[in-house]
Amino acid sequence: MRAGLRRGAGFVVLGAMLAAGGTTAWLAGVRAAAPPAPSPALSVEVLDRDGRLLRPFALKDGRWRLKAETGEVDRRYLDMLVAYEDRRFWQHGGVDPLALLRAAGQMLAHGRIVSGGSTLTMQVARLLEPREGGGTLAKIGAKLSEMRRAIELEARLSKREILGLYLALAPYGGNIEGVRAASLAWFGKEPRRLTLAEAALLVALPQAPEARRPDRHPERADRARDKVLARLAEAGLFGAPEAEFARRAPLQARRVDMPMLAAHAAEAARRERPALRVHRLAIDAVAQARLEELAGERVRELGPGVSLALVMVENASGEVLARVSGADPLDAARAGAVDLTRAQRSPGSTLKPFIYGLAFEDGLAHPETLIEDRPARFGAYRPRNFDRDYQGTVSVKQALQLSLNVPAVVLLQAVGPQRLASRLGQSGFALKLPPGEVPGLAVGLGGAGISLDALAGLYAGVADGGVAHPLRERLDSPATGGEGTRRLMSEVAAWYLVQTLAGTPAPRNERAGRIAFKTGTSFGYRDAWAVGFDGRWTVAVWVGRPDGQPVPGMIGREAAAPILFDAFARLVTKPVPFGPAPREAILARNAELPPPLRRFGRMAGQIGTGEGPRIAFPPDGASLEREAGEPLALKVSGGVGRLTVFVDGVPAGEPASAATLFWRPAGTGFVRLTVMDAAGSSDSVTLRIREPAGVPAGTISGR
Repeated sequence: MRAGLRRGAGFVVLGAMLAAGGTTAWLAGVRAAAPPAPSPALSVEVLDRDGRLLRPFALKDGRWRLKAETGEVDRRYLDMLVAYEDRRFWQHGGVDPLALLRAAGQMLAHGRIVSGGSTLTMQVARLLEPREGGGTLAKIGAKLSEMRRAIELEARLSKREILGLYLALAPYGGNIEGVRAASLAWFGKEPRRLTLAEAALLVALPQAPEARRPDRHPERADRARDKVLARLAEAGLFGAPEAEFARRAPLQARRVDMPMLAAHAAEAARRERPALRVHRLAIDAVAQARLEELAGERVRELGPGVSLALVMVENASGEVLARVSGADPLDAARAGAVDLTRAQRSPGSTLKPFIYGLAFEDGLAHPETLIEDRPARFGAYRPRNFDRDYQGTVSVKQALQLSLNVPAVVLLQAVGPQRLASRLGQSGFALKLPPGEVPGLAVGLGGAGISLDALAGLYAGVADGGVAHPLRERLDSPATGGEGTRRLMSEVAAWYLVQTLAGTPAPRNERAGRIAFKTGTSFGYRDAWAVGFDGRWTVAVWVGRPDGQPVPGMIGREAAAPILFDAFARLVTKPVPFGPAPREAILARNAELPPPLRRFGRMAGQIGTGEGPRIAFPPDGASLEREAGEPLALKVSGGVGRLTVFVDGVPAGEPASAATLFWRPAGTGFVRLTVMDAAGSSDSVTLRIREPAGVPAGTISGR
C-alpha cells in the first residue's frame, strides 16, 4: 500500500516539477501551438423581451447545458468556488505548482489523498476532453495532458472566459451540466441570487455529482454542503453565525422541471431558425406566466375535451406579448400539442365591427344613425338574431353592442362582402375561404375562417386609430418600423368603433367600461370568442374543442368573455384610456346629424333596386389629373332629395340638389367619395388624384 502511495505521490510531485521547473522554451512552445478556443455545444434557449428564460431545449443526448456568463451568476458563489477549488486561480497560468506540491505532501503525511492539485483551468481541460481511467502510467499521462491543455487554455482565453467554461460544463448530477442548469433544476431559479446554503451546495456537487445528488442522496448532499460552509467560514469568507444559519437551511430534495413558458411559441421559433442558439421573442414572461396560470384554472371548468387559447398584442407595435394554447402542451386529451392560437376557426360575430367600420368610413352610417332590426331576406339568405327576436328601430351603436344580425348584414350588403374581405386581407390578416369560393353576406356572421392571432391583430388595429401592424413575434429580427403597416379603416371610423365597443354591456359580475370588447359564437356552438382592448393592449380569447365538435350551449359571452375580463384584471391594474376624438369626428345626437345620417334606409327590399344615387362620373378606380384651382365634377344620377358628399367618411359641405356636384380635393393621393341621398341610399367610388390642388379644399357646390 505504501508503494502505491509513493507512486501516487510521485506522479503528483512529477507534475509539480514539470509545471514549476519546465523550461521557458517548452511553455512558449505550448502556448504558440495552442489550438483555437473551445466552443462546447450548449442548449438552445428561448428568451423573452427582457432576456428572461422562457424555455431551454436539451441537447440531442438529453443533457441540459446552459451558457452561464460570470456577470449573471451570484458573486458570492463565484468567490466561494474560487476559494474552495482554486484560491490562486486569478494568479497562476493554468497550473499551480504550489497546489501540486501541497497535495503531494498531504498524501505522504496522511497516507491518503487529502486535497487535489488540479486548478479550475485543469478541471475545465478535463471536462472538455474526458479520459477513461487506467493504470498509474495512464493516470500520469492524463494528468500531464491536462496540464498542457490548461496552459493552452490560459494562452487563448481570459480568466473570466475559462471560469465561464467551468460554469457551463461542471457536472451536477444526472443530465445536468453547468451552474445555470443546476440552479434551475435544484432550486427552480436563475443563479443570479443564491442563498449561502444554495451556493455552498453548488460548490460541493461537481466533486461527486452522482453520489451527492440531492434527490437521491440528500444526506450526502447535506454533509458536502456543510463541509464547504465550514471550510470557507474558517478561511474567513463569511462569519460563523452566517454559516450556522446556512447549515440549518432545509435541503431541496427534489428536482424542479426546467422552465417551459410559451411552449408553442418557443418551439415555432426554434423550427424557424434551427441554427440559432439563442432566440429572443417579443413575449413578456410575466404576462405569459399569468395567462398560462389563468388558462390552467379555467380549462378545468370547461368540460372534457374543451380547450382555450389566448393572445396578447401591443396595439402600437403589433408585438405579441403572450401566446397561450391550452393549459398544458402535454395534455393529449385537449390536443395540447396543437397551437390553437394559429388554427383557422369560424369567428362568429367578431367580424361585425369591421363591417360597421367600413360603413362609418364610407359615410353610410354614424353610431347614432337609426337602423331597422326587422325580419329581412337577401335572396335565399335570411339572417336571424341569436335569440330569434328583433329589436325594431335601434341606433347603429346599439345594433353593434347587442350584436344584432340583420343590421350587420344590411350594412355588409351596402359596403360589399368582397370589399370587407379585401380590406382585411390588405391589412395583413386575410380570411380563409374554401377554394374557389367568393365572399358572400354570410361572411359577416362567421362564414369564413380566421385565426385567433389574426383576430387580435385586427382589433389592435382598431385600437391604434385604424392602423394595422404586422404581428411581430421575435425581437432578434430587424425592426420593420412602419414597413408592412396598413390602413385598416379611417381614424374617424376606428374612433367610432372604439367608443361603441367600450359601451358593450359587460358579462355578469364584471365592471363595464374597463375595456372595449366584442364576443362571438360560431354556428353550432363550435367556437366561443371574446376580443377586448384598452388604449395599449389587446387580448383575444378562444374557447372550444380542438377537434371542431360542438359544445351545446357554449357561447362567447358566457364562456370566453369572463376569461377576457379576468385576463385584463390580472395584467392591468388600471386600463390605459383611449385617445381623444379626431378633429373630423361628428360628436352629435341623432337629431343633430346631417339628414342623410339620421336613418339608414336601405333595408333588404330597397337594396339593389336602382332607386338610390349612382355616381356616373368619375368611375370607380379612376386616376384623374387636373390643373391647379380646377374642381372635379361628380355626375350623379338618381337619389331622393338633397345629396351629401362624404370624403373618406367625413361630410364635405352642405347637402345639395343637383345632378352635378363639384369637389375641390385637399391634395393628391387616394380618396373614397360617397354620395348619399336623403333616404340614406348611397354609392361610392375610390379615386386617385394627381397634381396638387391650388384652391381651398373640402367645399361642395351644386349646379
